[in-house]
Amino acid sequence: MRDRDTDVPTAGDGIGRRIARARKLRGLTQQQLADRVPCSKSLIAQVERGHKPATQALVAAVARTLRIEPGELTGQPYRDPAAREDRVHECVPEIRRALLAWDLPDEDLLPPSAELLRADVRRASALGRQAQYIRLGEMLPGLLDELTRAAHASEGARRDEIFGLLSEAYTGVTAIAYTLGYFDLRSSAMDRVAWAARASQDPLRVARTQWQRSTLFLATATYDRGLALLGQVRRDIGEDLGRMTPAELSVYGAAHLRSAIFAARAADRQTAFDHIEHAREAARVLGRDANHYGLEFGPSNVSMHEVAVAVEMYDGGEAVRRAQNVTLPATVAPVRRGHHYIDLARGWLYHGDRQKSLEMLFAARRVAPQQTRNHPMVHETVRMLVDLERRRPHTLSGFARWLGMP
Repeated sequence: MRDRDTDVPTAGDGIGRRIARARKLRGLTQQQLADRVPCSKSLIAQVERGHKPATQALVAAVARTLRIEPGELTGQPYRDPAAREDRVHECVPEIRRALLAWDLPDEDLLPPSAELLRADVRRASALGRQAQYIRLGEMLPGLLDELTRAAHASEGARRDEIFGLLSEAYTGVTAIAYTLGYFDLRSSAMDRVAWAARASQDPLRVARTQWQRSTLFLATATYDRGLALLGQVRRDIGEDLGRMTPAELSVYGAAHLRSAIFAARAADRQTAFDHIEHAREAARVLGRDANHYGLEFGPSNVSMHEVAVAVEMYDGGEAVRRAQNVTLPATVAPVRRGHHYIDLARGWLYHGDRQKSLEMLFAARRVAPQQTRNHPMVHETVRMLVDLERRRPHTLSGFARWLGMP
């Protein structure tokens, strides 16, 4: 039997339509694609027809199966030259040039002092926590050049410190690349993060880099390898929480939280929530929200990941139930708070409450507008809301226009 026509868009060219087009170009039926993902044919059919939103797990699995980049399905990077917010993309060419010069410092210029470099990296990290990607993108090329000069001109302990700062600055590149959907830039930046971390001679920074590297396995639906990598991170730190330093607790707990997301995307519910409980115990021992190595680990992050795990498994009821116990202090970084609201918007949509879903999208926009505007799950959630609402409220139409959706 032929699949029903999925080429007529409703609320723009969404993920479902892109999946259908890519599948047909490869001569596969919905059943054949479902068998290879694997998932049910019903899920593929509902997503292609716009009756059900695509999850990040499905996007990654379909992209892997069809041997294409995830951006071909999400439509990233989202570009609207007429929009003021689109300025964030202007930094990408200069960032690429800075990455290319990782081993070619400008020796005609003296490097800044270590004190000045520390302050600049702190400022860049703060911009990343605030999801201020335009300002971060404008700052990074020059900062990377200065750090590169300083790292190659230093020796001993000062050299180790500068390479640690350089690794942190490269992490800012991965944040921008991930947010905007430049997957090639994200991968090359990760290589630079790992190189600088190893040169810093800091085992915990290297472990943090491995945690960060796991996101590449997440994006390609390579769950077994990602879980193995995170397991190695935890084993290298150890299992005795009472003997861990606060920084070690943060890296160990963050590895469990990331493992929970991997397990959720692999539809292993029990393992996912087991990892959440291990992370909760590490957070209890730590005793507070912290930000060692930019990991934002602590009780708040554990609570937010509980909700995220349920959302990853399409369990809106569980996501909403667990969200009732989440109270975020004002100290939670906007980038984390915004991501939580994006997850909750999906959770409420799966739960059947479209008004609550839209409210969460607006909450995400208030705290992290640049992150929200470029997140593929925001675009997918809004497309579903537009399709489902016969009488679209003015607020929903305005939000869709702000995203640049037709």
